[in-house]
Amino acid sequence: MPSEDPVDSDNINMTEFSDEILLNILKFVPTHDVVLSVRRVCKKFANLCLDKSLISTVRLTRDYQASDDKVKQMIREIASQIQVLSMSSCYWLSGPTVDQMSKCKSLVKLDLSGCRLTSLRLSKILSCLWALRSLAIDISHGFDSSQLSSESKATLSHLTELKQTLHTPSYGVVPCCTSLERLLLYFEIHNFSSFTTSCQLMVGQSSVPHYQSLRIFYSRLAPGYVNQVVMRLYLTVFSMRIPQNLQAFVISIPGNFPESGAAAKNLLEGMARNVALEALQLPKTWVDGSCLPHILKLSTPSYLNFSRCLVFGNQLVHDGKDLKSLVSLNLSGCVHCLSKDCSRKAEDDIDCDIVETLVNACPNIRHLNLSAAHHHSPSHSESHVCTILSKLKHLRSLALPVCTVSEEDKSSNQSPSNSLQPVANSAVTLGLIKSTRIGVKTYNPRNSSEQSGRDPPNSSFKVLLDSASLLEELELIGSSFSSSMPRNEPAIRKELPPCVRARQVGDEDMAAVGRLGLLQRLTLAQLPGIVNGAGLVQVGMKLEQPYISANSQFFQALSHCPSLQRLCIISRHGTFQPDAVMSFMASCRDVIMCHMFTGETLVACRNLQQALLQSFQEERPALNVIVYPLLHEGLVNVIRDAPLVHLEEITLFKSRVAEDPPHLWW
Repeated sequence: MPSEDPVDSDNINMTEFSDEILLNILKFVPTHDVVLSVRRVCKKFANLCLDKSLISTVRLTRDYQASDDKVKQMIREIASQIQVLSMSSCYWLSGPTVDQMSKCKSLVKLDLSGCRLTSLRLSKILSCLWALRSLAIDISHGFDSSQLSSESKATLSHLTELKQTLHTPSYGVVPCCTSLERLLLYFEIHNFSSFTTSCQLMVGQSSVPHYQSLRIFYSRLAPGYVNQVVMRLYLTVFSMRIPQNLQAFVISIPGNFPESGAAAKNLLEGMARNVALEALQLPKTWVDGSCLPHILKLSTPSYLNFSRCLVFGNQLVHDGKDLKSLVSLNLSGCVHCLSKDCSRKAEDDIDCDIVETLVNACPNIRHLNLSAAHHHSPSHSESHVCTILSKLKHLRSLALPVCTVSEEDKSSNQSPSNSLQPVANSAVTLGLIKSTRIGVKTYNPRNSSEQSGRDPPNSSFKVLLDSASLLEELELIGSSFSSSMPRNEPAIRKELPPCVRARQVGDEDMAAVGRLGLLQRLTLAQLPGIVNGAGLVQVGMKLEQPYISANSQFFQALSHCPSLQRLCIISRHGTFQPDAVMSFMASCRDVIMCHMFTGETLVACRNLQQALLQSFQEERPALNVIVYPLLHEGLVNVIRDAPLVHLEEITLFKSRVAEDPPHLWW
């Protein structure tokens, strides 16, 4: 029974706080804990914990402590009060637990993506949710739309938002959703055995997608020809009629999309005539000089993604085009986007006038991606690309090639006697304890300013960081970087050497990242100029270590991170000590993801994976363990079985800045 007054050790009565203060505190507590635990503390909390602001929206996504029993008990207590429920990527919850969603009859929004869902289970749930307007689901192998009841189809007909992940060739529930305004499609089809038969059935279906009310069309494809073929079926409707209210048209496809240029041109012409797109991304084979004029007819775009396309910065701001509405711009892999013409080599200097024109035309950009290309500031110019980018005062996320940060005359302006000073023997400056290399300067944060007798002059990169005070995400990735953990490709590949200019970016430059007080995510790759990582001590390190030894010392240090939930180690020639891993997992009880891809043998990896699962799976239902040799030919099949939430967010190393339009899904 709840007590009258909860009192802590300092004799402060919690009930003396106002309801408003307590409600704001309880918003940070998982809903199942609020309902099942906090509610029973005292009579005041018993009433307060049932406040609509706390229980109308329930988010179980990434709540790895939400077990089957807790979720079932919570649903029994507040089922009628829940209006928004997100169970996205709750892969550990059982089918019977998912069945309980049918009791939440007031649901308006429901996200079941990544959950265990069958045709019959989906039909049962939807038949009870007459108020539902937004739904996210997976379409897995064996899905049969004929098993959907008439009541469930009636619910689908009223949906205005649908997010559908396809693991098998199918329309899923799209033909039943006749009122859609927002459609998000994720193509994750890997099973080719029933591909031909399934596609024949799809072509013969009398029901096709209804797009007449569509405002947002978004699709992201995993690599594979089968995904492209099925995607083309979804696009067929657009060739007949383009929705009048279409605001976003985003197609993200790795590689080339075999579509005729004429079809792409007709689609763009139709959009330019009939709609006012705010967000646009097209396959790179669709975007060329002939279609750019149609793209630039868009009225007020807020998101443009030309990743890997052949576009030029001067074309984007053609005839003084006003792009003040642009919030997100992705020019990743556009090797000539900052050059005047394509006759110049990818490694040539950029045209600073184009960069300046682009920045002046898009002053309100918050997310900018210029990665996967060589963007070198010319040595003869007084301008530097970082200095020009410092004019963007609203940046929240930024991705740059490492060579863009470098300054060609930087090394020649430093005295050799200063550049080879030994590093002080302290915990702060030891960094990764790499040995000093002859002829390579070593950064000493304690003595760097003392040695010169004055404060070192600000580099262009530091000027950019000082101006980007709102920056929350920063990526510095080598222009030649190739991940050792690809999505669906063989992991064995020839590594390309880093850009020569990238060698000029070292620990001192990385130390400047500490100026970003709001930084939440830092991604670094292929920085050959970093010697010992001393510049990253106060920032948080993510360095490429191909020979990392995951030994007892490493995991002992990692054990000092009590809140750690997800761990991924990818090291081409790295090793591990099984006892050290087991000890770490026992001490860090919140770790629910342990992915290790190293140079160890297959037998050693399997033994460790089995030991981890046997020891910790029962007490951690959400535990996901993958231990596998990085260069093994079976790696592709192994990572396909990993939960997408871990694979996309952590395991796969890629640029994420300006990858999707902001606020794509709730």
